[in-house]
Amino acid sequence: MSETARVALSGLSKGFPVRGGIRPVLDNVSFTVEPGEFVSVIGPSGCGKSTAFAMLAGLDQPDAGTVTIGGEPVRPAGSGPSNCAYMPQKDLLFPWRSVLDNTTLGLEVQGVPRKQARDKARELFSVFGLGGFEDARPSQLSGGMRQRAAMLRTVVQDRPVLLLDEPFGALDSLTRTEMQTWLQDVWQRYRWTVLMITHDIREAVYLSDRVVVLSARPATVRREVTVGLPRPRELSMMTSPEFADVEHELLGVLHEESRRALVEQESGRR
Repeated sequence: MSETARVALSGLSKGFPVRGGIRPVLDNVSFTVEPGEFVSVIGPSGCGKSTAFAMLAGLDQPDAGTVTIGGEPVRPAGSGPSNCAYMPQKDLLFPWRSVLDNTTLGLEVQGVPRKQARDKARELFSVFGLGGFEDARPSQLSGGMRQRAAMLRTVVQDRPVLLLDEPFGALDSLTRTEMQTWLQDVWQRYRWTVLMITHDIREAVYLSDRVVVLSARPATVRREVTVGLPRPRELSMMTSPEFADVEHELLGVLHEESRRALVEQESGRR
């Protein structure tokens, strides 16, 4: 994996205008993701995780600090080639297009001829568990299949960095577990650099090499925890003492920050 896949946030700060001033969301956030690494970002709801992702995707700009991928500043979306592909929380599949034609959208936007885009996407359908559904409509897919189609649309763009914003948040527990296992398998096959937002601590531990914990808003990096569990990880590992130790550490930090966020909200109402 080349250095073009290295992600770095340095001194990142961001605020949004509100009545009477500016509401700070990010406050001097700094961390890196090495090439081929899988890093999850967790934190209290509303702390600014998606805001940081929007800056990595070039959809917003920081007030201070830098965001780089491969050592180069992230360009505003639409201003040139990007090193990352962004998968938002919702699958955003167009109901009037076939599954195959949904997966080629990113390539078509880049100017890839339609036939070439379809041929390239079709090669991944069996890998993503979608073989035989190329001509189906999104309404004919299960929730897990829709998420796999959305991820195929993301990775077929051949960007070295994937930004996943709660990719399995809307799925039921069983489907979510199946998708976590599937994602681990395809990640180990392709070794993308992955940065994932999740509210599921167990998911973060199971999938990640490292977990970054953000504080309550305005967010700072509260802790970085290395997950030293061997790969590939079986589901049975979730009941191991080693897994429980990492999960307990993350829960402790996150609960502390969530309590602090509630106290600040109550103070703001007075």
